[in-house]
Amino acid sequence: MPGIKENKISNITYIALFLLVIISCKKYGNDNLKVINKLAKPLGELSGITMLSDSLLYGINDSGNKNDVFILDQKGNILDKKRIPNSKNIDWEDITYDNHNNLYIGDFGNNKNERKDLTIYKVSGLLDTELKASKITFYFEDQKKFPPKKKKLRYDVEAMIHYNGYLYLFTKNRSKNSDALTYLYKVPDTPGDHTARLIGGFKVDHDAGDFITGAAINGSKNKIALLAHSKVWLLSDFEQDNFFEGTITLIDLQHNSQKEGICFKNDTTLLIIDERKKHTNSYLYEYKLHQ
Repeated sequence: MPGIKENKISNITYIALFLLVIISCKKYGNDNLKVINKLAKPLGELSGITMLSDSLLYGINDSGNKNDVFILDQKGNILDKKRIPNSKNIDWEDITYDNHNNLYIGDFGNNKNERKDLTIYKVSGLLDTELKASKITFYFEDQKKFPPKKKKLRYDVEAMIHYNGYLYLFTKNRSKNSDALTYLYKVPDTPGDHTARLIGGFKVDHDAGDFITGAAINGSKNKIALLAHSKVWLLSDFEQDNFFEGTITLIDLQHNSQKEGICFKNDTTLLIIDERKKHTNSYLYEYKLHQ
């Protein structure tokens, strides 16, 4: 589907948004999915992970938890945790990085689509001695009511990447009789108050439980992984931020759990975490991509 220009959204634009490319892609099974480790109890509600240049994992818990970032080794063992200054965990849902060892923490969980305080914390100094956090606040350019009507509940976000100076948000569509679109918005990575501009949409299968719960981009910036509870979509061969116009590969993990976070260990390996449920533990998984 052609990317949508950053201007006032018209009815014609919305019609264009629904003319999506139907995915015809190769499906991969879960033969390369491997359990690395059971996660410790403090990590039972991890909602996002990422990796910095020190090759360590950085993870966050979601709503109801403290404003901490956990630092883990590649086996998922806790090495340290750091309290993020000038921040509050209302509903932290994903974490990503840039090429300058900054972390971005998305406080944009919005189940009821009624929040007016959507925030991304830009965190610097995690690899140094001076930890700083600044706020990027934003609103969706096409949301007019808080909450909107039940057929327009598409402003919850659980997935985010950083790319070329912008943060890209993939929504979790909760609309009644949903069109099953994950919407993509972009926000500048600079502190201040910004408009989240609509870029496009991507069709998933809500009947199969496919809601986007995490996102990651590799170090080479040419692959993006979108996570659901039992699947991963790998986006590649895209130009600029037309992410859905390149090659889309569906990876069927054939393993269903409440998977919430994903990152690239390297260009050929994904790391995935799921959340502890009442009768199950949470785990760190590794998935080797086919070459």
